Amino acid sequence: MSVIRILEDDLTRGEMIALIRDHLTHLRQLAPDSPPESHHALSVDDLRRNDIILWGAWQEQTLVGCVALKTLDGQHGEIKSMRTASGFERQGIASQMLEHLIAAARRRGLQRLSLETGSQPGFAAARAFYERHGFQSCAPFADYVDDPNSVYMTMMLFDQRAPQAEAKA
Repeated sequence: MSVIRILEDDLTRGEMIALIRDHLTHLRQLAPDSPPESHHALSVDDLRRNDIILWGAWQEQTLVGCVALKTLDGQHGEIKSMRTASGFERQGIASQMLEHLIAAARRRGLQRLSLETGSQPGFAAARAFYERHGFQSCAPFADYVDDPNSVYMTMMLFDQRAPQAEAKA
């Protein structure tokens, strides 16, 4: 497998726009009976907002994945639009993208990183993936509400005990 480069993207490349549209189509297929108010994926235009950073994962000249970080406030971020391109699944690309996003969130001083995903069986692999990477179930955050079609997950990015321990030293 070639080296994966993860680069910030401004959503002007056709490959990225196509991957985001594929992502939205795939999500609708995983939860065809979910009502519109349970769909939280961002459109291409939504991903262009100033509070969102989008990265593309590139293998040579091929876009193999994307992930976005939405800043909710000065301490809390949300994972959006995590997608591995068809044909590139189960190669560790998603883990590399998530590690990149977590490192970027820490550099920005965020204390917490959260996400919303589906509760339907088709989302089981996504939920297991995030659990393997340290995310735990949580209550709805930001503008989300209790929804039987959604699962909310979060992780703390820094040990909350560390500043107190330093203060005692």
